[in-house]
Amino acid sequence: METHKNILMWFRRDLRLLDNTALYHALQSGENVFCVFVFDTTILNELKDVSDQRVDFIWRSVIQLKNNIRDLGGELHVIKGDPIEEIPKIVSKFEINAIFFGEDYEPRAIERDKRIKLSLSKYKTQVRGFKDQVILEKSEVLSPKGSPYTVFTPYKKAWKQKMADISTFTELKLNIRNFAKCELTEMVKLTELGFTPPVDSKPYIEAGETGGQECLGAFEARIHDYHHQRDFPHLSATSRLSVHLRFGTISIRQVFNLANQSVSSGHMAWLNELVWRDFYFSILFHFPHVVNQSFKKKYDALKFTNNQSFFEAWTNGNTGYPIVDAGMRQLNHTGFMHNRLRMITASFLVKDLCVDWRWGEKYFAKKLLDFDLAANNGGWQWAASTGCDAQPFFRIFNPLLQSKKFDEKGAFIREFVPELRKIPDRFIHSPSLMTLEEQENYSFKLGIDYPCPIVSHAEMREQTLKMYKEALAQ
Repeated sequence: METHKNILMWFRRDLRLLDNTALYHALQSGENVFCVFVFDTTILNELKDVSDQRVDFIWRSVIQLKNNIRDLGGELHVIKGDPIEEIPKIVSKFEINAIFFGEDYEPRAIERDKRIKLSLSKYKTQVRGFKDQVILEKSEVLSPKGSPYTVFTPYKKAWKQKMADISTFTELKLNIRNFAKCELTEMVKLTELGFTPPVDSKPYIEAGETGGQECLGAFEARIHDYHHQRDFPHLSATSRLSVHLRFGTISIRQVFNLANQSVSSGHMAWLNELVWRDFYFSILFHFPHVVNQSFKKKYDALKFTNNQSFFEAWTNGNTGYPIVDAGMRQLNHTGFMHNRLRMITASFLVKDLCVDWRWGEKYFAKKLLDFDLAANNGGWQWAASTGCDAQPFFRIFNPLLQSKKFDEKGAFIREFVPELRKIPDRFIHSPSLMTLEEQENYSFKLGIDYPCPIVSHAEMREQTLKMYKEALAQ
């Protein structure tokens, strides 16, 4: 690789030192490596919640990253502004010959990087992006005809063939001698970004590289049972790594090394989840229209009723369907939602309340700590039957059956819907079945303490089937 006197390492979705591809190559090929992170005001200005947990997570992760780089003799310059304006300023200030960063595959990020590359042409600065947040990217997995896969199973087969010779990735060791010796800078305060810490004093998920490693270690101890327990929201059975993968506080290759051990069905099930993740990144990269439109464009003809009161009841967790309400309240309170509940709540919004999937996707984008456009869009279009390899439109989750199957004793429901804690197991999934006498026995009043179901699942199922059939007939 070509050597440069001064390289700028631009941290983005890779807030760590361990096994960081762009940083590794920067330190290998640069005499002096300057580091920068930009709090992007074009994104921050769109956020309405001043206590947004994602900003707090990033801020805490950047503090840790800054301290870790400083311990190695370097410095992380933390800036607030528009990267299109700020990056050229840094390049000019430090006489940067090349800028390295981890690739981003979202349409907005791709456009941003194109504009920055153009603006740096006058400085004759080399711009290099490196694969870091996925295992296989862009066009690394294509069909024999050279086209991107749009069905998961053949994609997975091709993906695994590509990875057949790699059992583990070797950690990229950093040449720490090449961090640039420069003036130490102050960390931007959270309040200076226009945000405040979340209401809860203790964060739901620990931030930074330390948090990522702790999370991976905890999951390693239970991954053997992952395939058995992952669908039950009251169990601590999932990895909780999604937010760390989202912001790069852990290496996707380190996670792959754990999953690819294949010593149990749990490992294999988790590996498939990583393949799904790459698959959705591939779909977003090759078919950027999915950001605002259905992957299967014929479904853009769906005539959703978009009842605003239904949507608000869903967002607030007041639909009268306990498993749905528990999931939404978990999201609102913690910024996290169990994956099974993401499917249940999404299906309910689209197919029981007849609300456009884009409304739900946008709400999740505001609330999810681990929000990732590729996965969020892919998940919502799967539930709405509008996406690639999605659930067929005639398969509609029955929220009552889902509740009984995955939260049999109502442990999860009782945790997040406290008004139902005293309700006996036989009514926990459907309090509306209680007689007035039974309600009185448990000091519970349906419609006052907890809402009646806002819709009939059976009736809405028929309405939804009709809506989809009409769209397909056009």
